[in-house]
Amino acid sequence: MTTLDIQRDVPLAPLTTLELGGPAKHFVRVEDERSLSQALRWATEEGLSSVVLGGGSNVIVPDEGYDGLLIHMRIATAEFHNGGTVDAGAGLPWETVVDGAVSRGWAGLECLTGIPGSTGATPIQNVGAYGQEVAEVIASVRVLRRDTLAFEELGSEDCAFGYRDSRFKREPDRFIVCAVRFALRPDGPGTVRYADLERSIGADATLSQIRHTVLDLRRRKSMVIDPDDPNHRSAGSFFLNPIVAASEADRVTEKAVHENLVGAPSEVPRYPAGDGQVKLSAGWLIENAGIAKGTRRGAFGVSTRHALALVHHGGGTTADLLSFSDEIRARVRDHFGIALEREPRLLS
Repeated sequence: MTTLDIQRDVPLAPLTTLELGGPAKHFVRVEDERSLSQALRWATEEGLSSVVLGGGSNVIVPDEGYDGLLIHMRIATAEFHNGGTVDAGAGLPWETVVDGAVSRGWAGLECLTGIPGSTGATPIQNVGAYGQEVAEVIASVRVLRRDTLAFEELGSEDCAFGYRDSRFKREPDRFIVCAVRFALRPDGPGTVRYADLERSIGADATLSQIRHTVLDLRRRKSMVIDPDDPNHRSAGSFFLNPIVAASEADRVTEKAVHENLVGAPSEVPRYPAGDGQVKLSAGWLIENAGIAKGTRRGAFGVSTRHALALVHHGGGTTADLLSFSDEIRARVRDHFGIALEREPRLLS
């Protein structure tokens, strides 16, 4: 039987891209499913809550840290099967999966390059960028049920995927993602449907060309982790793009025209979201509510390259970050009547 190495008072800030927050009272790394189930059983026996941390790119750690057992997910298996099927452990760095797919000429993930974090987070968030979402290519997700400690395979239809959403995100205390199976398209065409991408590359571009173009676009927005970039301490997009009724989008557009924020209604970014709904640009709303790129509040600021990213410049606290994000949300709500939702998860 695997012996668990339970550690005490382990700093969590170095394990997150924001580099914020206090320690975990109890901490364990798991590299296989047996260790994972043992860790959960130990937490239950000790009467402790437990939470899983992957790559730390979409999480906010409170200043007081985490009082239960923090499980650092390190199951990093990777199997690329003939026919385009990929089985990836939840702790495998996401870029490893993208690189393996593109290098084999398997379409379906080329636009999702450069996204920090681990593979297990991708179905939870239904990670998407530049016209692709992982929901389009996820065949199944292997999970551990917290209540029974039984492993199950959930098909894509069981995951209830939505915009940056899933059953796993809505029911965080029910499942732990252990592995993901992707069904990709060998020799399939790449996805070029996002406006910025269409302007930068032709529709017949190779998967490698699409990937490198996306990486370049992300770097221009400081959305690739680079220690030399002053915007690098962030959780990526801090707010979700709001999805609203078409009438609400029309109201925002009319207000923007009336206030001379745009010269024509077509200049307000809006995208069909199905069922009569419209997706608005959170970054556009933030900037036009008066919060410019580069705005600073002490140790925190808006990225100089992307209004959706909040940056930790060092020496800050989580309380100050959340206060700054609340200020931004209030400005957008007061100016446009739109409520922004935070994307990164706050450990509790």
